[in-house]
Amino acid sequence: MSSLKTIIRLQKWKLDEKRRALAELQNLADRLQAEIERLKEEIAAERDTARGNVEYAFTYSNYIQAAMERGKRLTQSMGQVEAQIAVATDEMAEAFQELKRYELAEEERLKREKEKLKRKEANMLDETALVGFRRRQQEESSVES
Repeated sequence: MSSLKTIIRLQKWKLDEKRRALAELQNLADRLQAEIERLKEEIAAERDTARGNVEYAFTYSNYIQAAMERGKRLTQSMGQVEAQIAVATDEMAEAFQELKRYELAEEERLKREKEKLKRKEANMLDETALVGFRRRQQEESSVES
């Protein structure tokens, strides 16, 4: 196995790791987004309940402060995850480009080897034909003599 093939296998493994990491981050972002949406729905439901119940309206302000703080933390987390996704996407793109460079180098190496083999075969055929031609000439000249 050529060293390029080994490097290509390593680069494919690295690329797969980058893809997995990116997928995990995207799943986390999806879960955070779902949590943000659930919190919005919960706030709306609690607001409706507070409007209908005077006793509950007194505790609603405490609830809304806690919910707003939770929403703020979720939004900050979402921002951090989105930044990590951007970095992971860039890293994955770089890993992909590096893999493609090695694959192209391997293709070029194989192409050169194939051309070298073709030249070698052509030289062998030429040599065989030349030996056959000389043999026939010798036979013809010995028959004429």
